Amino acid sequence: MEFVSIEVTDGVAVLRLDRPKMNAISVQVQADLREAAAELTERDDVRAVVLWGGERVFAAGNDVKEMADLSYAEMVKVATSATSATAAIAGIPKPVVAAINGYALGGGCELALAADLRFAAEDAVLGQPEVLLGIIPGAGGTQRLTRLVGVPTAKDLIFTGRFVKADEALRIGLVDRVVPADRVLEESVAYAAQFSGAAALAIRAAKECIDRGSEVDLATGLEIERQQFAAVFATEDRTRGMTSFVENGPGKATFVGR
Repeated sequence: MEFVSIEVTDGVAVLRLDRPKMNAISVQVQADLREAAAELTERDDVRAVVLWGGERVFAAGNDVKEMADLSYAEMVKVATSATSATAAIAGIPKPVVAAINGYALGGGCELALAADLRFAAEDAVLGQPEVLLGIIPGAGGTQRLTRLVGVPTAKDLIFTGRFVKADEALRIGLVDRVVPADRVLEESVAYAAQFSGAAALAIRAAKECIDRGSEVDLATGLEIERQQFAAVFATEDRTRGMTSFVENGPGKATFVGR
């Protein structure tokens, strides 16, 4: 991976995007993200992921210079690459926290939207300014943003392309926590660390229920939940958790991720 690195400590992987100067998301970055997501999905020593762009910027957007002269036929391939990269991050079956310093704009905002939670610096700026280039979000922005903040707010942000500061982002639900800029990574890792000893298969099942259920009608969502609820009874962690509860009370189980 050329522009993405993974560092794992005590069950938490920091997935670092590092393409100077502004972490512009090129086709190569998208490929790196897909590769990283596949690795993080498979690694048993990873229980949660923090997605970080560094102290200065999360990601200022997709690489406009790379796209500017593309034809429609060429863009069909690039658009698929962009969509699949954010989908790969969203599909990691473990808690994913986006730690946002600086700008998260366009494709960078879409990448943050692919995480389960977003922790932003007090001076962070988010937005989907694609219309200012005569285009629209193409890596999940029109869909994930709408599901997160609601139709009217998503339309406002996407139609105007305006930037959103951290305090407004928190108010509208675009981010989940705002912290001092020098503590974004620390706070994100601390949050993710609570899952290092958690029942990994139960969390995986819960994430699948929520993600898949949010895309279907209630009856189908309840059926997805029923199936996953029954499935976790086949895990060793379920036995450990219930036995510990009966013998020692709640919150004292030791899980092994099986």
